Amino acid sequence: MIKAVIFDLDGTLKEFNLDIESCRTKIINVLTQQGFSRSLFSLNESAFDMLKKVKESPITEDGIKRDFAKIKGKIFSVVEELELEAARTAKIFEGIPETLKLLMKMKLRIALCTISSQKTTIYLLKRFNIEQFFDAVITRESVFDIKPHPTHLEAALNALEVTSEEAILVGDSVKDIECAIQLNVIAVGVTTGLSSLEELICSGANYISSSAKEIPILVEQLNSTNVE
Repeated sequence: MIKAVIFDLDGTLKEFNLDIESCRTKIINVLTQQGFSRSLFSLNESAFDMLKKVKESPITEDGIKRDFAKIKGKIFSVVEELELEAARTAKIFEGIPETLKLLMKMKLRIALCTISSQKTTIYLLKRFNIEQFFDAVITRESVFDIKPHPTHLEAALNALEVTSEEAILVGDSVKDIECAIQLNVIAVGVTTGLSSLEELICSGANYISSSAKEIPILVEQLNSTNVE
């Protein structure tokens, strides 16, 4: 029996409008200013991938060992600044408030599991007037490891007080799907964001949807099947 729905945010409930290339360029500039070789990083890597490299090899070109916590703080500051800038003009997808309201009426527990910062996430929830629908909000500051690491989703399950068999994760990226699969949570890929239909299928998504608006129907079908 499905008792909870856990949503990703960017690309799932709202459009993904962060300028990724600009963000990654600024991060690489910060890291090179800290003494790391520019050749260590690529614009094809996320901020979190770059941070992982720094954590594994904190020694700069001049032989100085950098404090990872300080580097992480600098990088997250850059990311959050650009996130908030994008958040001011981002649009919520059509029908999402109504969908969340319906899920709440179905007495389902609802959570967000997002790699966005807490400040950005709360700003968006208030701006879109949907914060009242969520029983838990798990941002990147909430956990030590973010998606696709299962700790991120596990924190959401714990906050909602449901088991992996009682929840579904709805997300637009391969990382969302990978995270769900590791915990045996039903993974629903939506084609409104970063990953393509083919990528979501290949990642092992249990279900594919064209929009998060279709989730209430899916939950009804799943619970109807369980009853039978």
